[in-house]
Amino acid sequence: MGKPRILVIDDEEIVRISCSRALDGEYEVDTASSGREGLELLDKAEYDLALIDLKMPGIDGMEVLRTIKAGHPEVSVIMMTGYNTVEHVVDSISLGAAHYLEKPFTPDLLAEMIREVLGR
Repeated sequence: MGKPRILVIDDEEIVRISCSRALDGEYEVDTASSGREGLELLDKAEYDLALIDLKMPGIDGMEVLRTIKAGHPEVSVIMMTGYNTVEHVVDSISLGAAHYLEKPFTPDLLAEMIREVLGR
């Protein structure tokens, strides 16, 4: 069995780079700079987990989450945001997100949450 595959979808380049660096070695990581690009990648490859930014131009994170859960229900999702509200957390979880990560976060917290969600 190969390394778990993770897709990071965030419009901020620094977040994509940070997540890739933090997860490199233990996981195969692909990144997308928009919701649309992320959904296109999901249709081309199999992923174990998607890290999705809540606020993005175009297709926002909630719409990406809905689309993933409709077409790829086996993919676990962790939502990321700098705009943490109870409403966002409740909505994300009710739509099928496994967890919610508030920005900024440490590489250790990210890795711990991913291990928890993937059951590793």
